[in-house]
Amino acid sequence: MIIIPAIDLLDGKVVRLMQGEEQSAKVYADDPLEFALRYQEAGARWIHVVNLDGAFGRPGMNDAVIERISRNVNISIELGGGIRTMDRIEFWLERGIDRVVLGSVAVHSPEIVKQAIQKHGPESIVAGIDIHEGHVAVSGWTEKTEIQFIELAQQMKNLGIQRTIVTDIATDGMLTGPNIDTMIDIAGNTGLYVIVSGGVGSMEDIRKVADAADFGIEGVIVGKAIYENKIDVAQAIQQYQT
Repeated sequence: MIIIPAIDLLDGKVVRLMQGEEQSAKVYADDPLEFALRYQEAGARWIHVVNLDGAFGRPGMNDAVIERISRNVNISIELGGGIRTMDRIEFWLERGIDRVVLGSVAVHSPEIVKQAIQKHGPESIVAGIDIHEGHVAVSGWTEKTEIQFIELAQQMKNLGIQRTIVTDIATDGMLTGPNIDTMIDIAGNTGLYVIVSGGVGSMEDIRKVADAADFGIEGVIVGKAIYENKIDVAQAIQQYQT
């Protein structure tokens, strides 16, 4: 299992939201690169970067910040938030981002997902599935759909996706523990590798995710718990990353 520390960007700053609400943003740092270098030093193999401005419909914001992170770290970066066209997919892959996370486009334009996989391969393309009361939410979670999350996960599998980042919106930013049963359900029903996102608030939560590795759980994204000093990322990596 891999532990993936997160950097959520809003107006160039490191922030965290509660359940995806933009107005709930709490600023933790003005320099995201400091966080990225700290994660690298702690032994992280991946960093999960979210362009919240992009998710909320402002795709050009934070480009310079993200490029600066990419140029100055030697570990892999996955990037999500507002990447909804082939041009933006290729923009980031050409600038050193190792894989892009496709959420809204997976719902509205699945043909772009298929095209991206055919051109760049499944290691570069990840589906982001964000769950709200059993259904999929998109556009920075501002749009709730009637699509069942298992239905979307299976569709992505059929298009050639190999892994998905699954976020339970109800737990995101709440530090109350991840919805592991749902994550296992997705992995078991689709054969996709699942990266757990949302709700991690303690080392015990990470242990529970690690215990689910045999059920197709590939990793866990940790954000607010690191920012709030509830989890020492270096200790978590040393203890649970395989």
